[in-house]
This record gives sequence, structure tokens and C-alpha cells, in this order.
Amino acid sequence: MSAPHQGREPHGPGGPGDRLALQGSLFDQGEDIGLGTLAGVRRTVLGDGAWIDLLPGWLTGADALFERLAEEVPWRAERRRMYDDTVAVPRLLAFYDADDLLPHPVLEEARTSLSRHYAPELGEPFATAGLCLYRDGRDSVAWHGDRIGRGSREDTMVAIVSVGAPRDLLLRPRGGGSSIRRPLGHGDLVVMGGSCQRTWEHAIPKTARAAGPRISIQFRPRGVR
Repeated sequence: MSAPHQGREPHGPGGPGDRLALQGSLFDQGEDIGLGTLAGVRRTVLGDGAWIDLLPGWLTGADALFERLAEEVPWRAERRRMYDDTVAVPRLLAFYDADDLLPHPVLEEARTSLSRHYAPELGEPFATAGLCLYRDGRDSVAWHGDRIGRGSREDTMVAIVSVGAPRDLLLRPRGGGSSIRRPLGHGDLVVMGGSCQRTWEHAIPKTARAAGPRISIQFRPRGVR
């Protein structure tokens, strides 16, 4: 995901002048944006020291937050060198370093809450926030692990909050094997921990089914990309 960038072309989420159309959740129609408790998070042990935690609907008002982020985040398009060609990255991106102000106060609250909850295991706070905007089913991210930086040699965590339409997160052992599918959207939280970035891979595949737009917010410790 962090291969060398060959160029950047800033534009809005759906292209200049376009507006993304989100089919809202029947269960999250409120405008109040907030967080629930992390007490209900459930862990799945994957093997080889890897695990994921899942908490559906952790963030309330997820559709309202999606609209705010889609309109206000300075999304950028990137192009990446692939073999002998330069291709467009199939999603829009934004990145906030540890000292940057996040684009909505609830994201600051989420980072603080996650840092407090996982402190006994992680031993350090979540620091950075990367945002990805998947405009429709054609946008995706290929199989990968966040192994640039410390994630290539030590256990770490990546916490992802999803807003917008659900998309499937796939996980499989590094090198291939049977995959695990988890649909994420409308305020769901997933945390990948332990050796997950080194021994497993994850992806958001393209889909031919009608798929609305989705934003993922990824919190990472310093030095993990």
C-alpha cells in the first residue's frame, strides 16, 4: 500500500463537481455522531500469533460522518508505478500525521479510546490516521500487509473504523490459503493485532455488485505503514 508514488492529482471524492450517493443504513439514521463502549469487542484468533477484534456499530451517526468526511477531507488521487506502467490507485487517499488535527472531533475521541483500551497489549498509543475513500465497487485494495516500517519485524496493531456502505474485508495467511470474509460498514470497528501484518494479508476486493461509497479510517502507531 505504500509503494513509491509517481504523481498526485488532487480532486474531489467523485471528481470535480460530483457528489457521492450513499444509501444510508436503516439502523443508523441519526445525525448525532458518537462512540459506544469497547466492552463488546470480540476477538477471533487467526493463528501464527495473529488475531482480529470486531465490534459492529461502534460509531453511531456513521452516515452523517461519512457525508462530512466525503465533502471536507482534502482527498487526493495517486498514481503508482507497476512494472513498466504507471497506473491510478483505485481509491482516494488522505493522511494525518500524529501532530495533525483530524478532520472530525469524533476521530480524535476514537484514537484516544482505542489507545486507552489496547494500551496493555500495544504498549504505545495509536498515532497516525490514514483515510481511504472507495467510491464504488471498482475501487479496491490488493492483498497486502502493513509491513513498511516496524510492522515488518514486530507485532503491532492497525485499527480500522468504517463509515458508508459495507464492503468485504478479506484476510488470508501470507503466501496463500483459505480466506476469511468480514463485511465492514456503518460504524463498524476491526482491529488487526499480534503478528497479523507479518503472517497474514488483507484486501478489499473489487465487486461487480452494486456498491455504494465507503470510507475507512485506519489508526496506526508511529512507524507503522
